[in-house]
Amino acid sequence: MDELYYIVFLPIVSGIILFAFPERIRLVKGIIALLISVISLFFSIRLYSFTPGIVNLDFFSPVFSGNPLIYSLLQGMAKFSYFNIDALSKFITLAICSFAVLLSIYSLGYITRKTYIRNYYPYFIIALGLSTGAALTDHLLLFIGFWGALGLTLYKLIEGIDEGSSSAAKKTLIIIGSSDGIMILGIGIIWKVYGTFSMSMLDIPTSYPILVGAFLALLTGSFTKAGAFPFHTWIPDYTQHAPASSSAYLPASLDKLLGIYFLARICTDMFILSQGLILLLLIVGVMTIIFAVMMALVQHNYKRLLGYHAVSQVGYMVVGFGLGTPLGIAGGLFHMINNALYKSGLFLSAGNVERRTGCDDLDELGGLSGAMPVTFISALICALAISGVPPLNGFASKWLIYQGIIDFGKTPGLANQLWFLWLGLAVVGSALTLASFIKYISGIFLGRKREELKEVREVNITMWLPVSIITILCLGFGVLASRVIVPKLIMPAAGDFSYIGIWNSTAVSLLIIVSIILGILIYLAGNIRNFRIKDSFIGGEILQDQVSFSVVEYYKTIREFRLFRIIYDRAEKKWFDLYDLSRRLTLAFSKWLSLAHSGVLTSYAIWVFIGIVIMLIILI
Repeated sequence: MDELYYIVFLPIVSGIILFAFPERIRLVKGIIALLISVISLFFSIRLYSFTPGIVNLDFFSPVFSGNPLIYSLLQGMAKFSYFNIDALSKFITLAICSFAVLLSIYSLGYITRKTYIRNYYPYFIIALGLSTGAALTDHLLLFIGFWGALGLTLYKLIEGIDEGSSSAAKKTLIIIGSSDGIMILGIGIIWKVYGTFSMSMLDIPTSYPILVGAFLALLTGSFTKAGAFPFHTWIPDYTQHAPASSSAYLPASLDKLLGIYFLARICTDMFILSQGLILLLLIVGVMTIIFAVMMALVQHNYKRLLGYHAVSQVGYMVVGFGLGTPLGIAGGLFHMINNALYKSGLFLSAGNVERRTGCDDLDELGGLSGAMPVTFISALICALAISGVPPLNGFASKWLIYQGIIDFGKTPGLANQLWFLWLGLAVVGSALTLASFIKYISGIFLGRKREELKEVREVNITMWLPVSIITILCLGFGVLASRVIVPKLIMPAAGDFSYIGIWNSTAVSLLIIVSIILGILIYLAGNIRNFRIKDSFIGGEILQDQVSFSVVEYYKTIREFRLFRIIYDRAEKKWFDLYDLSRRLTLAFSKWLSLAHSGVLTSYAIWVFIGIVIMLIILI
């Protein structure tokens, strides 16, 4: 199947070749990256014409049959090169390539001398090839190879120009790398017990501790890549310090798609989940929703705010797959692609604002809706989509998950009987998301424009066009959800199901459009010009030009609640950051061990004697 060469290996090889191109022709490198992305997208669409099945690539080994060394090497590689072309892998591959095209267009305008990262475009298309490889491969060893190498591109697509960005890059690499090591342990257990690395041949019960351990090891890798609690802490740091194009490309799109894709694989294809593991997934899912959105509410840095929301939305997907029903799985998959859409749109909108203003703090912005109308409308629609406002795509996928939770509660089991808890927390999370994005939109685009922002203008077409396309997709995926998107794209990957609630996305969308038009007509029919405007009169002084309000200050009230204050204080001290906790524990342990290095020969002799005694006791 030649399509796989163009989808997986062409981007990787092209990226390696691009390293030889000088940095001064970055625009040429960007155009080449765009062309490679378009080629990959074209062949990912062609995958839908093939019958599902397992495909083996021989890496052109017959061509080298005359050279025994190369031939044997390629034959050895062919043993690992099994790819699974099914509905789920097709869907994920199409999504990955689509985002690569949109973000490569955006990068042409965004990546300039001021924001340029060395070898940005080579790493960009290498990440594309690695992502599609991980989504298509059926061999666990080849999968972990693609998956692990992708962590390096994540590290290289953030420039370590200061202490903050260097620390974020290092933290990302260590957390992702550690989770990859845990995944290798899980893969080793599977090989030891079942003697195969083929994901499609596995159907593992979770009734034995060692198999539960294998599941948890793979789950750790999935949660870390997707950004689920408690392995999420790298995402807010990364999005705060990375360029907007990198944040939209990896944490918001590719990593999220791959992390949830692998969660779907292990929960629906590779393992049979016990009631305890289902309960675990649902608890982690709702904790991810609530904890992350509560942290987003009090953020001043809008890029960090978006980072926490990238984490919060993962919780809905985890809940959907934790349900294990076709309705829940469909909701999780649909929310996965919807989240990648509106989160990318939000990150790119934030990149537009940062490019024109140079600010990333909500306290320093405001009133940009007139100066940046396309960015404002795109950010507003994406914010409404992530908040679950109909008829946008975020509501459609959340509605599926809500229905799945209700349907899940009809069957026996402890997790099933707690359906009202999962549903209530998911709905509360959606409401808090809306509250958080009122802060985001108001702080950047509404209110009074600062004097220093009067010269701000809209970005160029290469930056606003991808955001506009994503915005249209958010609307289209919501309006066409029940008639086109779910039956044509989601059901083939999740399985057939029937709705338990009433939802016709097209009819509801038409009703909403009609109501908006009627509202506009009523407004225009009134005497809209006959109103009075007066300046504020405070203490005998006219202060209209000086009076304003701070959205950030209003949300500080949430932080002052006694229980919330305790939690937020602990969060600021990184009590819930596994990376920081591990670092402090390691340093403390190292300090304790350093006490043994006193420089006295007698002390060293005693330590050696104690060590020998312990070893003898263990051996005996």
